[in-house]
Amino acid sequence: MTTSTTPPTEHRSDEDSHHHPPGYLGDKAKVLARLRRVEGQVRGLQRMVDEDTYCIDVLTQVSAATKALENVALLLLDDHVRHCVADDVRSGSTEKVDEAMQAITRLVKS
Repeated sequence: MTTSTTPPTEHRSDEDSHHHPPGYLGDKAKVLARLRRVEGQVRGLQRMVDEDTYCIDVLTQVSAATKALENVALLLLDDHVRHCVADDVRSGSTEKVDEAMQAITRLVKS
């Protein structure tokens, strides 16, 4: 039987051997504050549906929550490009550029 040394809440990947701290560390408080705001918006949406609020009013709030989440994604992407991608390019690799492009593609398609 093998035991894992990785705590269950921590995400590990094959890249951990050359992974450095996330670029958003300097903005961590800002990212968390924005995510908490989105969480509050989603709770508000649940309340609106529970109270049978008019559909268009619910949709308006869904749009606001979506925009807030997109802003979090852009903040994270900006930090990723400025730190992780820049460091990777300086080292002569393009792996993080490829990852960033895949993330941008997912954001644009969503």
